Amino acid sequence: MSRSAHPAGPRYADVLPEGHYTAPPTDLNALDPRVWSRTVTRNAEGVATVGGLDVKRLAEEFGTPAYFLDEDDFRARCRAWRDAFGDEADVFYAGKAFLSRAVVRWLHEEGLNLDVCSAGELATALDAGMPAERIALHGNNKSAEEITRAVEAGVGRIVLDSFQEIVRVAHIAERLGKRQRVQIRVTVGVEAHTHEFIATAHEDQKFGLALAGGQAAEAVRRALKLDGLEVIGIHSHIGSQIFDTSGFEVAAHRVVGLLKEIRDEHGIELPEIDLGGGLGIAYTPEDDPREPHEIAKALGDIVTRECAAAGLAVPRLSVEPGRAIVGPTAFTLYEVGTIKELPGLRTYVSVDGGMSDNIRTALYDAEYSVALVSRTSTAAPMLSRVVGKHCESGDIVVRDAFLPADLAPGDLLAVPATGAYCRSMASNYNHALRPPVVAVKDGAARVIVRRETEEDLLRLDVG
Repeated sequence: MSRSAHPAGPRYADVLPEGHYTAPPTDLNALDPRVWSRTVTRNAEGVATVGGLDVKRLAEEFGTPAYFLDEDDFRARCRAWRDAFGDEADVFYAGKAFLSRAVVRWLHEEGLNLDVCSAGELATALDAGMPAERIALHGNNKSAEEITRAVEAGVGRIVLDSFQEIVRVAHIAERLGKRQRVQIRVTVGVEAHTHEFIATAHEDQKFGLALAGGQAAEAVRRALKLDGLEVIGIHSHIGSQIFDTSGFEVAAHRVVGLLKEIRDEHGIELPEIDLGGGLGIAYTPEDDPREPHEIAKALGDIVTRECAAAGLAVPRLSVEPGRAIVGPTAFTLYEVGTIKELPGLRTYVSVDGGMSDNIRTALYDAEYSVALVSRTSTAAPMLSRVVGKHCESGDIVVRDAFLPADLAPGDLLAVPATGAYCRSMASNYNHALRPPVVAVKDGAARVIVRRETEEDLLRLDVG
């Protein structure tokens, strides 16, 4: 197949992009359990169902586009992570993936902790009843107001990200008559095998204090001298959508090296180590994520081995899955609007959403699956590009997929694995109204985040 270059990249050339599907799947009607939530199936009429409800009924009641979240699946994944790490470790759900008051309550009920990184996330957590001592506050530029609210509430830990923040948190804690538990976030120089924008442990980026050059050690040295801080451990995060633990092994080796340096210089062994999150999920059947129990064993073995080599007691381990919990539990439901065939290339299928409800394809070149869910079809497969309705040529939901050739306006398409970051990063571009999040469980559906209205949009516009 011929290819040609284009200065804006292969997606804009008049040829198929690198990495497109070379052959259609054997069954266009199959809903692969690797990418769909656990209760998704098709009923006798061929309509996809989730939690016992068919998508045609859901579309009629809640409209499209909309996110449908499988509550049973979400809770099951919370329990799987909690059980895999047991009582000797802490699991913090990364709220940035998706957060609502309902989700906070589910986390609390399932025994997970919560990681937040803004005043809004903290307010949501506290309002929904998450005990403050089970909350961690992250962020590379926390405001004085955010820090004050966190310290006043009694959050279990604040992750310090800069020299200025060490002083800022200490000053606020002392002024409030408190001693705040903190971790120092370090960048360990590990290049995670992921997209440049979500690799977070190489030195040339905004997060943390570098091990290289002694910056992290100096941060610990300064924090230990301040009465308002109780340094409880070291935090490291190497990136997102990672499928193997080799990067974590290198990170743990370097973090434990810092713990040994702290012990040798200050005579103390810090009791905790947080290896962050970033474990990947299956967006397409080709993705092969690891199960929580495999991850728990691998990380536990790595930390134990490194500590034994360094002559240190094994610290309490923390991890921060977000995407790995909520990502697979939801799909986005769209209605097909127009279909445009480009002979010899592909067919463009336009839906009633787009980059305002899923920016990840445009932002990260993310890959997704898609299926016709309002019926089955025996038609031949056609190479398709699912696009949105926004005034951007980069408004792509699924770059390359096979859909039935008899696809028609009014059909319903669903994109699985959209629980993480899609609603969190949704926007009002072109004054689009952000979709609702609907939780589905045991034959019942309820809105947990309502659809925006034009009234909501205009209320912010003061004229």
